[in-house]
Amino acid sequence: MQNFSKTNDLPPGQQARQDFPRFGLTPYAKRYQKDFGKLDLKISGNCIKSVFDVTTAHLEELHRVALTADFHCVTTWTVQDLVWSGVRFSDFYQRFIQPKISDTKTVYWVIFKSIDGYRSRMLLEDLLTDDVILADQLNERPLCSIHGAPLRLVAPAHYGYKNPKYLKAIEFQSTNYQFKPPLLAFMEHPRARVALEERGRFFPGWLLRGIYRPMIKSTIRLFEVTMKS
Repeated sequence: MQNFSKTNDLPPGQQARQDFPRFGLTPYAKRYQKDFGKLDLKISGNCIKSVFDVTTAHLEELHRVALTADFHCVTTWTVQDLVWSGVRFSDFYQRFIQPKISDTKTVYWVIFKSIDGYRSRMLLEDLLTDDVILADQLNERPLCSIHGAPLRLVAPAHYGYKNPKYLKAIEFQSTNYQFKPPLLAFMEHPRARVALEERGRFFPGWLLRGIYRPMIKSTIRLFEVTMKS
């Protein structure tokens, strides 16, 4: 298993915390399940010749990697030194997706859809770096339902809302695909790169810090309560 390491410095506007809470958009708090079932990943999109499924057995054909990285929530908190393991997205793409790409289409957007209804988009070029993985383990243990089992995306250079949990489908789309985000338009940046503080659109990142940071405690509490109900 190959290992990759993180850098130690916190990016602009982030504050370290010791725990790793369940977190997200508040409408998804009540959609928690203790068991989201086995992996059955549906692959589709206007760049794919035909729809097909990827299972755990398929992923086991790929070389596993371990990735030590920080997780940066867009609301300004960071958890450091998390150890994820799984398979590189680039290996997954080369092995299972490239042979299925239409001869007349070029992949530009990759759309991730989750079992709880969440969805996010990433540029293919951002996904093909060595530190982006499809993870099924965290800190040397199988991924739990709190943090995304059976499978989640881990893209450390991008804010947490680009790292969807509970994956059930991945779509490969061309440039003309119209993505409808699950959040307000200003809250979704096409790339959401942490180093550039791309927290959202239309407003500078430093301004959005002040909007997001007061929401952290109440959001964590809401997710904690719904997990107990």
